[in-house]
Order: sequence, then C-alpha cells, then structure tokens
Amino acid sequence: MKLNPGIESARFGEQDIHLFREGTHGRLYRRFGCTAAGSDARFVVWAPNAQAVSVMGDFNNWQRDAAPAKARSDGSGIWELELSGVLPGQGYKFAIRTRDGQWLEKADPFARRAECPPATGSVVHEPVPFDWHDSLWMEQRAAKTALDAPIAVYEVHLGSWRRAADGAMLGYRDAAARLVEYVQRLGFTHVELLPVTEHPFYGSWGYQTTGYFAPTARYGTPEDFKAMVDVLHQAGIGVILDWVPSHFPADAHGLAQFDGTHLYEHEDPRQGFHPEWNSSIFNYGRNEVRSFLLSSALYWLDEFHIDALRVDAVASMLYLDYSRNAGEWIPNRFGGRENLEAISFLRLLNEAVYRDHPGAQTIAEESTAWPMVSRPVYLGGLGFGMKWNMGWMHDTLAYMQEDPVYRRWHHGQMTFSLVYAFSENFMLPLSHDEVVHGKGSLIGRMPGDDWQKRANLRLLLGHMWAHPGKKLLFMGCEFGQWREWSHDRQLDWELLDDPAHAGIARWVEDLNRLLRENPALHNRDCEAGGFEWVDCNDAENSVLSWLRKSRDGRLLLVVANFTPLPRADYLVGVPRAGRWRERMNSDAALYGGSGVGNQGGVDTVPVCAHGRYHALNLTLPPLGLLMFEPDSAEGPSQ
Repeated sequence: MKLNPGIESARFGEQDIHLFREGTHGRLYRRFGCTAAGSDARFVVWAPNAQAVSVMGDFNNWQRDAAPAKARSDGSGIWELELSGVLPGQGYKFAIRTRDGQWLEKADPFARRAECPPATGSVVHEPVPFDWHDSLWMEQRAAKTALDAPIAVYEVHLGSWRRAADGAMLGYRDAAARLVEYVQRLGFTHVELLPVTEHPFYGSWGYQTTGYFAPTARYGTPEDFKAMVDVLHQAGIGVILDWVPSHFPADAHGLAQFDGTHLYEHEDPRQGFHPEWNSSIFNYGRNEVRSFLLSSALYWLDEFHIDALRVDAVASMLYLDYSRNAGEWIPNRFGGRENLEAISFLRLLNEAVYRDHPGAQTIAEESTAWPMVSRPVYLGGLGFGMKWNMGWMHDTLAYMQEDPVYRRWHHGQMTFSLVYAFSENFMLPLSHDEVVHGKGSLIGRMPGDDWQKRANLRLLLGHMWAHPGKKLLFMGCEFGQWREWSHDRQLDWELLDDPAHAGIARWVEDLNRLLRENPALHNRDCEAGGFEWVDCNDAENSVLSWLRKSRDGRLLLVVANFTPLPRADYLVGVPRAGRWRERMNSDAALYGGSGVGNQGGVDTVPVCAHGRYHALNLTLPPLGLLMFEPDSAEGPSQ
C-alpha cells in the first residue's frame, strides 16, 4: 500500500529509538501519536506490556479489531500502524489488550488535538502551516524576558476571564483580541495562562492534565491557539504557559495504567500516588517517561512560540515525603527524602530549554527553601530561570490581613523577605491560589471598612511593585474584585464602572508605567546592589522606607505607611540633596484615595537622618505608599 510521502518523515530512525530509551529525546511528538497527511495516517504508541494494540475511530466505526498495530521487533515496546482512508478531524483511541486479556480504550498520549470534553477521544490532526507574524517579538524576546527586564505578568484563566453575552466561553481568537487591548492598557508585559493542556475536569483549571500535547478544545483548535499567541506577540506581550509535570489524573482514558501496568507512574502508591491531589505521580526514573515529558515541554516552545514555562508544584517533585506521614514514603538510595530522579529530570529539562530556546525562560513554583532552584546546573542548581517567592507572598498577606493597630507587632513579616531576596531570581506571585478555596478575594482579606480595604489593596500592590522581584497578579485583583474567584463565571467587570475600583486599576496601570520607565525598579531585581533600606526598624509607626537603585545610578525612594493615620513631618534620610519629585502616591484622589500627599515634590533639608546628611520632611498618607525620584542625577550624594 502506497501512502502519502508526508508519512515517511514520521518514521523512526535508529537514533530516535536510542534517544527515546536513553531518556533524552526531546522531539518525540514528531514520531509518536498520529501523523496525518491527506487521507493517510500513521499511528504510534508506547505500550510495552500489551498483548495487542489496535486503532479504533470514526474511520472504522470504532471497532477494536479492525486496525491492529504491529509491535516493533527491537524490544522498544512501540506499536505502529499505517492506514489509508483516515481524515483530519476524525476521532480515535488506542485499544490496548492487557496481559490478563482486558481491553482498555486510551486517548493518544501524543495527540495534538483532543475531542472537546466531556468526550475523551483524540482527534486526527494534520497541522496546517501557520503564517506567524511575530518575528520582531521573537528577535527581541531574549531582552524582554531577561532578569534585568521590566516584567509584570497578568495571570489568566481563559474560561472565566471574560465570557460572551450568553455566558459562553470565548475562543482563543476572541479572547486574544480582548486580552491585547486590556493588557496593553494596563501595561502588563506578559500573560500567564493557567494550563491550556487538555484536561477532562474543567474544575481542575487545567492542573489535572491528560493531553500533554493538545491545547484544550474548549477554546478552539491548535491553530486557534497559535493565532492567540501570535496576536499577543505582535502587541509586544509575552506568553507564559503553566505546565504540569508533577502529576496526572487517574481517568480511565488517560495515562494511568496505560497498558494495564503502571507505565507512566510508579507502581507502589508510596511513590506513585499523590495524596493531596488524588492523582498519579510520574516515574521520573523511567527513561521513556523522561523523554515524554521533555518532548511535551519543548513542543510548546517549538510549535507555539511560548516564551516561558511556569512549572507547577516543583516542591512535590523534589521531596519523596511531600504531603506524606512517616511510613508513607520510600527513601532514596541514600536514605534521604530527596527525589533524585526528579532532580535529574528537572536539570535535563532546564538544560534543554535554554539550549534550544535561549530567549525563553523556565519558572519554578517551588514553595520550600530548596537551595539554588534558579541557579545553573553547572553550579549544582536546578537550572530554572526564576522561582516564585512563596515566602514573600505568605508573609506579606499575613501582615496585610492584620488590623493596622496590631501591625507593629508583626513588622518583621515585611522585612524578612529581604534577608533572602537575592538568593534566587524571584518572581513575586499574588496568584489564583490566593483567591480560591474559601480564602476570599484579595481585597476581601484586607482589614477595615470598604475605603480602608481598597487603600490596603493599593498599598499591597504598591509594595509588591516596589519590592525586588518580577511581578505576577491574578486577574480581577487589578480592580479589586470582591467575590472569590470562580471558574464558572466571568470576572465582575461591572465594578470598573465604580470610580473607586477603576482607581485601583489606574493605580496598577501607573505602577506598570513606572516599572517600565525607571530602571531602578527592574534592572537590578536579582542583585543585592539594587536595594537599600533607609529605615526598616520603625515598627512603632508601621512605616518602611527603602531605595531602589539602577545600574546607571538612577534612584527611587519608597516610603510606605501601613496605618490609617496620616503622618506629618516624617523625616527620611536620602543620599542626594535637592528636589525629589513625588512620582507615585497610592492615596491620590484619582486612585480613590483621600488626596494626602506632598504637592508633587519635596526639597531636602540639611538635617541628619538615617545616617545621611540630607533628609526629606514628608507627609505620609493613610495606608499609603509614596515613590520619589530626585529631580537630577547631579549634585552631592552619599
């Protein structure tokens, strides 16, 4: 039978088999799964413990025995089948006969397209050459994602950000058009998407993935998703994808017990079952599984021009005893709790990403004090580009939830993050995890009446933007949504009709503008020399003051008053004489504040304060944050 020549390119070479079994193949998606060309298709699956494998689908009336595959003779466990009369858009699954004679019907682990849930099949997909228009972005991407770049990330769940008038979820293309307008207006540099990898349970928000190579069909086709990325890139907006190699669901059509054995996961539940998420844990010590995950990561970068992968739940990968009690886990070969295989895989992943896509980033959601997460592999690190600063998030929210009258007793929660702020390349996250599971909304967790809650939220956001580290904010927090986030409805956009909430959004917009304009706020985010306390000890007044410094000598003074009491004649020592302009004031009337401030700027006075010969005599607004720039880089300084 003569098949379309396009099928030939998908056939294995000896090197493919070698790298697959070695655990270093990063492009398995070019060989496995369904390769369609015209009306012909090639199907490939890894099922080493199966008695038989066949392909069932729309093209053979879903008959299990109509299209048997053949096992390769090289012992790789790979089954292959080439068929004619197969058309793009048709559904299919692999029928796998286990050792004990049972038949399993499994979705294709390498499917590039899936049926729209609740359907669970894979879809024959013949990729259409995509006409990308993001060449300028791709040329400049390395600079846009660098550690010295201004980075402010808007975290989005596509199904609940905005919806159509009838409540239907927006597709990739419609969402892209609206995202571009909104994200550009607010000045965010990147969008981070909660996982769009196919997932059967919408309520998992994508974190229970079954389709590691398929954008969820809920919002459209793979080409639609490419169009979304392309539109964002043309607008100068980077795209970060949440990627979940830590666990996968036990759905019958998925990876769990794929060929009747624990193929992708560990057999022993002390290693292969995740008690916190009721899901399966990948066996990172199995080379074929490493190749599968590595290929998934590189696929999104290769095919969809994704700019960064935010790797979910890294801590759960690193520790064998994660969420387990004594006796519920198996130590490593040295008797320790570190998952040596997962560590090895993460290093392999990061080396491959930075080797093949030097302009991209990997970002670890890692919630412990594991050392050198964002340090190079050759220095003994895990090799990530950045790490979420979960400690900063927990301490800051705990402090901000305190009634201001008690904040003086918790002052250290706001200063402790600077003890370790430069031990990693940090991103500061106020993510979806902080507004779900009964925690309430971000603004709802702030103390006081409605005015004070809004002022506290502006203060929190100002502190975040002025603190070293890249920024990430979940959708809705930028305008003070009152209700806890729900994936079943869109955000409460009508709040923007209220000037008080529109003012919060304007505050975020202006923070992002200053972040881009003043390098003191970004180009030494990961360097200790870019930060200096002015006074971190004024617990009695719950006031903090510090300097941000750029590589070219620009300065930014930040003063934050965490009480509702305005403070007059508050002296702050500064390193440079002259006039200091008030660039930002979270209490300004246009943000919904009371308008207390310093009338646009203050001249220094020859008074010693905080170890300096010059000082500013300031009026601090209630629950307010101020930022000042010296009028000129010239003049005496200390």
